[in-house]
Amino acid sequence: MSYGTPPPPPPPGYGAPMYGAPPANHKRAVLILVLGILSIPCCGLFTGIPAIIMGRKALAEIDGSGGTVGGRGLVQGGYICGIVGTALSVLGIIVQIIIAANR
Repeated sequence: MSYGTPPPPPPPGYGAPMYGAPPANHKRAVLILVLGILSIPCCGLFTGIPAIIMGRKALAEIDGSGGTVGGRGLVQGGYICGIVGTALSVLGIIVQIIIAANR
């Protein structure tokens, strides 16, 4: 007995639905996020540069995993915060040098 035509296949590129738990976060995702956040208010270059370096490496590992490793949002947040914290620190150092030179 048929009650109609079968549903059309899903559009290409969507794949099969994922059941179960999402992929585990990258092992350093939270560390990168914490380093990036700390670089903005207090630690500057000391945590910003490691957040940038580790974040870039972790993003490459996540992209290369084929979906088996998650935590991209955490890593991107830490990476971007690391860039902002480093830029603010460098800007602060430049301003201090200008102020000291004009005294």
